[in-house]
Amino acid sequence: MKNEPIIKVQGLSHRYSIHWAVKDIDLEISRNGIYGLLGANGAGKSTIMNIICGVLKQTDGEVFINGISLKNAPVAGKRHIGFLPQRAPLTPELTVEEFLIFCAEIRLMETQAIKPAVEEVMAKVGITHFRKRLIKNLSGGYQQRVGIAQAIIHKPALVVLDEPTNGLDPNQILEVRHLIKEIAEERTVILSTHILQEVQALCDHIWMINEGNIVFSGRIDEFDNYLAPSSLVVSLMATPSVEELQSIAGVNKATHLGGARYRVYYTDLPEVTERLVAVSVSQGWKLTELTPEKNTLDTVFSELSKKRN
Repeated sequence: MKNEPIIKVQGLSHRYSIHWAVKDIDLEISRNGIYGLLGANGAGKSTIMNIICGVLKQTDGEVFINGISLKNAPVAGKRHIGFLPQRAPLTPELTVEEFLIFCAEIRLMETQAIKPAVEEVMAKVGITHFRKRLIKNLSGGYQQRVGIAQAIIHKPALVVLDEPTNGLDPNQILEVRHLIKEIAEERTVILSTHILQEVQALCDHIWMINEGNIVFSGRIDEFDNYLAPSSLVVSLMATPSVEELQSIAGVNKATHLGGARYRVYYTDLPEVTERLVAVSVSQGWKLTELTPEKNTLDTVFSELSKKRN
């Protein structure tokens, strides 16, 4: 299986009643790293992940894990997978240690390997000091760490994380992101999110999902270049007219936002920035702000749809 991709998805489609949640999805991963499924809520991300992990039987298509068909040999294929769904599958009345022992057992790990594996994974995710604490008494961030621990305790080649930072506070998000990066040094990680900043902070490669279809596939640097910001906000204390701003080479359009602030639309950011600064100095406009605007997820989907048509 050494030459096989860790995951290969061919023609994956799934229908709930008459509604197609995903349609004709193809993707392949052949190396370690962090791969993101980006899409709004309801785009089909969780359906894809549940099918990849063998939780949901697809309507059509094939999923191969390390060359093993999940349709023909589901148990063999699932041995290579660790999965953290949107809601971590925790047992609140068990202690952290009891729960992880249970998870190791249901994954059919050899008895003599379970205790060392539990010790190793608790240290890996930073929960050793909570080993005797009931899971229900842990904070949300530490419960998420336990959820990640159960996904990697058997050292799978593929780790699938569905919205892994959902509901966490900013500090917890940073901690979980750091943990995900550490996990990805040894194995392949696929994560889903509806947050642009999440894939930009974590992922090497992304697939953007919209209405069950892949609308973009590529490296994160390709994604950033593909969807570069096309507007910026400037503050000019001398409040020139919109017509004066629009006369600057590189400015496609300008609107007055009130007071000293304007929105400027452009084609090339370095060019328009340089010229705005130069004209502001020469005209005495007193430039005090120049901020590129970031695309929202809705804007990104709109732009991608235009580029595909």
